[in-house]
Amino acid sequence: MAYLLIANLILWVALVAAAAAFGIRAYVKHGRSRLHSRRRGDPSKDYMPRQDWTLSSGKLNYSSFVYFDVDRDGRYSLGDRPMGGIVARLSNANGHLLTSRTNGNGFANFTMSTARRRAQIRSPGTYDFAVSIPPGWVCTSGNEVQAKKFDLIGGAPAGIGSEEMVRPVGLAPIRTLSGSTAGAGATISVMKAGRCISSESVAPDAGFRIDIADEADAVEIDGPGLGRRLALSPYPSHLGVLSPRRAPIKAGAARQTIDFNDVTPLGLRKIPSGYAGLNWFNLNAISRDFAGSNDGYVNGNTSGDHMAYTSSGNPAELWSEQPFGFHSVMISAAWLRSEGETAKIESWSDERLLASDEIVVSALTPIQYAPMLKDITRIRFSSKHYWQLVIDDLVLAR
Repeated sequence: MAYLLIANLILWVALVAAAAAFGIRAYVKHGRSRLHSRRRGDPSKDYMPRQDWTLSSGKLNYSSFVYFDVDRDGRYSLGDRPMGGIVARLSNANGHLLTSRTNGNGFANFTMSTARRRAQIRSPGTYDFAVSIPPGWVCTSGNEVQAKKFDLIGGAPAGIGSEEMVRPVGLAPIRTLSGSTAGAGATISVMKAGRCISSESVAPDAGFRIDIADEADAVEIDGPGLGRRLALSPYPSHLGVLSPRRAPIKAGAARQTIDFNDVTPLGLRKIPSGYAGLNWFNLNAISRDFAGSNDGYVNGNTSGDHMAYTSSGNPAELWSEQPFGFHSVMISAAWLRSEGETAKIESWSDERLLASDEIVVSALTPIQYAPMLKDITRIRFSSKHYWQLVIDDLVLAR
């Protein structure tokens, strides 16, 4: 019984204390509200210039900006695209402070404030901003590490700042051309303005991976039944399996680029059959802004503001009763957590499987899959572990 009385007493005291604390907070809040109301009651003070520039109680973001340098000139310009998911590091003389990833707009944000305890930039000094370069990539702007000096600034929103922002950091993957041969060997010539700048022979039934010079603009493939020419994109390319049994698109055939920008002006819509004269299943069109922080959607968007993705990671198809040529498509992984996922692309002519290629995809950059096949009636996209795939700039020959 004594224990029960003591417990009840403790509970009563706690309730009284809580009520008192609540009352004090309510009183203070009410007092502030009345003071605020009195100040607002005088319209002559609504637009008064600030008199005291010594106090700073706010915060601001100081940001590293990272972009895909499409033309590889080291300068952020109209054709370049912000990159999501890139790691940026902040450090000072005391060592590492914070790691941040760029958002869908390309910014890795670090908070600065002299009044906020959790701010990363709180005191004056020199801070290093370092962008982590992914394997197989280069920094085209040459400024992956930048040092900036911060000073106290009375009256500034954050109370601290630097004289200038860090410069935009441009990244680009080393361009490669991949694929394999089956049944015949091939000669692959790398071209610039119609002139061969390098050439490589590939034995029959062998894989290949060729580094492509920045100045190259096309590759030509020669071999029995293998004749093809591909205009290079800024991205890595994969030709699939080069085989005499896979008839290529005729040179000069008219091409149609499906970029998914006209499916909907909104953020998301399932692609309806009839769009671009094709039937569609399990592919959605999505805006890069609607995709939020899903970095593969942002990085996989190669033109305009929309792209397509395989809904729920399940296989997706497009088809037509009239045969068409399957020239190429930009394809990437939708999530950084699925980096290295394997995409499978199958091309059919009616009920006959003409080609089945598997390529490793990335959420940091799309790969240009370019089989350049004719007489296709159905294309099927799937992934080995059922992660979503991002698809953009599908090029068909009609």
